[in-house]
Amino acid sequence: MSGQRKCPDCGSLEIVEDCHYAQNQLVCADCGFILTEGLLTTTYADEEHLHEVTYSRSTGQSEQQSRALLRGIRRVRDLCKVLYLPALFEDTAVSYYQQAVGRPCFGLASLEKKEILVGCCVFVTCRQHNWPLTMGTVCLLLYAHKERFARTYLRFLNELGLDVPALSLIDLVKTHLNSFAFFQSPASVPAAFQEDKEQLVARTIQIVELASETWLVTGRHPIPIVTAAAYLAWQSLRPVGRLACTLAQFCKLAGTDLPRPAHLRLKELRNVLLQMSSQLAWLHVLKVDRRTVAKYVGDLLQHRRVLLRTAFRAADTAEEDAPEGSAPRAGEAESPAALEASPPAGEKRPRSSRQPALLPPCVLHPRKRLRTPDPGLESASVTGDEPILDSEIEQYVRTPEEKELFRKAQACL
Repeated sequence: MSGQRKCPDCGSLEIVEDCHYAQNQLVCADCGFILTEGLLTTTYADEEHLHEVTYSRSTGQSEQQSRALLRGIRRVRDLCKVLYLPALFEDTAVSYYQQAVGRPCFGLASLEKKEILVGCCVFVTCRQHNWPLTMGTVCLLLYAHKERFARTYLRFLNELGLDVPALSLIDLVKTHLNSFAFFQSPASVPAAFQEDKEQLVARTIQIVELASETWLVTGRHPIPIVTAAAYLAWQSLRPVGRLACTLAQFCKLAGTDLPRPAHLRLKELRNVLLQMSSQLAWLHVLKVDRRTVAKYVGDLLQHRRVLLRTAFRAADTAEEDAPEGSAPRAGEAESPAALEASPPAGEKRPRSSRQPALLPPCVLHPRKRLRTPDPGLESASVTGDEPILDSEIEQYVRTPEEKELFRKAQACL
């Protein structure tokens, strides 16, 4: 036997049989390398067919996963099936869940936190594969609190060291609009308020791009901006009968929540559209205000490059002419000369002077800064604990006359 076999480690031909723990093994006599492993045990399936297996293979039969881990894996797969995700996404999400549960911060967590962890694994998998999915959708499916989900999500990324690419704003628009009741259950929406999906998505994307070009997206939460843009796009496609519909009524028809800052984002978008409409000569004849500007969104978006460039130039020109007294800046008082040059109370000012400048919101509405106290005033205040100078000490010593008057006053009391 020793002449037929060769050690793969040292190349020696001295191969002998060694009885180790009552099991026969082929061992190299020179280096001790084990060529074959003894047959230590069998599995239940192989015993039925009288097949022996090695010890390393038999240990896998006795390894069992905990019930909590199996329940979490089943929840991950169920959530992937609800979202109609491919099989590759399921395997990746299950792998992330197994890694996270093995960490001390998640292994002993509560059932609610583990349920949120299931959503984090699926959400990260979709982001990595550029699958449009929002955090709000996952929270809605799991009945989870958004703030708690966000905290668990950041902890999950930190523990596993994952790099998740940001979702593009265009994909977010498509995903958010797909959840509207206009497209999920059109039978529940009146015919006058129904709209074609492709047209509404395309018009909303154009308005969101306009908001991005005018600094309305920077540093803001995207959902309120997308909701306001969808509302304007929905009104502009069929203005008759829709201008009277408010933003709250639109969200109720769409079956979505109304974000708190959506009214402010809608106001800012209308201001931008009014600035652009002031550059079209044929709109000067019409009375365009914040309520009726939605009628002309299609024309404004068609020429938005030229109109924005013209509006920016008009804002720069107004800023250069401001020192001459044409228009004061925001937050500054008008000078007496400007007040004299202003038209009487019965007359209206020109249209361009009533519109705010096309500037970033942080410039138009700066936050008030806290006033720092003047150090000179603090030093001038008297507390009574100041030391007495030697030159002033005599003012605090009583004279004999003062002592006599003080004694008489005490005697009278």
